[in-house]
Amino acid sequence: MCARKLITSYSRTLSEREAKALSSLSYAGKTIFTTNDLKEFTNNPKNLLDWLVRKKWIQKIKNGTYLIAPLNAGTNGTDNYTLHSFILASVLVEPYYIAYASALNYHGLTDQTPSATYVATTKPRNSKTILNTKIRFVTIPPHKMFGTEETEIENRKINIASKEKTLIDCIDHPEHCGGIEEVAKALYFAKNDIDQTKLVDFAQKIRNKTVLKRLGYLTEILCIENAVETLSTLPLSSGYSLLDCSLKKRGPIVEKWKLVINVTIEPSKWIT
Repeated sequence: MCARKLITSYSRTLSEREAKALSSLSYAGKTIFTTNDLKEFTNNPKNLLDWLVRKKWIQKIKNGTYLIAPLNAGTNGTDNYTLHSFILASVLVEPYYIAYASALNYHGLTDQTPSATYVATTKPRNSKTILNTKIRFVTIPPHKMFGTEETEIENRKINIASKEKTLIDCIDHPEHCGGIEEVAKALYFAKNDIDQTKLVDFAQKIRNKTVLKRLGYLTEILCIENAVETLSTLPLSSGYSLLDCSLKKRGPIVEKWKLVINVTIEPSKWIT
């Protein structure tokens, strides 16, 4: 659609200045824009933004960042519009990557639909809901910001954990992906599609000895032999860790991996 047609379409409910601003931004592909992007249209961006928000042509995502509702959103504008949750997450915080249950689902490692979009970041953020989409932020230390890859969604580049990093992140924090049994299922069905060397390297790089214990136990009972062989040679901390940190501290101990097995993992249940 050319810029002139966009102006004509917008002008049904907007002033000439408002229509020109929205059509120019849309034509330039800036469906998500910042306050600075409006400075070429007005000396008072705040006033223009206020009117566009009131008329529901734009939605505030965070301070200084807004989303344009497309023409096909109808008369209710942003009330009827949804945007891919990964795109929303990508503009809310930096650095970031899509992680945990959301990355598991994206990579086809679980059939569960997450109740929120999980975002790993080094900056503390409260969960928030935008356009009926719940975004949950998980704060991690800078040394855990690795193992990501780029994917393209609706012409925007999004950072997401690789398959191997997703599995390690979920072993690190099973509470963010439905529990350790869900991670075990993902690991079992992905074992022929992942790089086992990379998986073990990531487990060491994350600097949590409990991850090594859990991964060692899981790869052993799931017969992921190359990973087990390497993990068996690594030093473990002397204390006992829980297989699933979200459950009570009771169950048998596996001395080899220094783990309290507080949930039973039964691969035979997953094979139909």
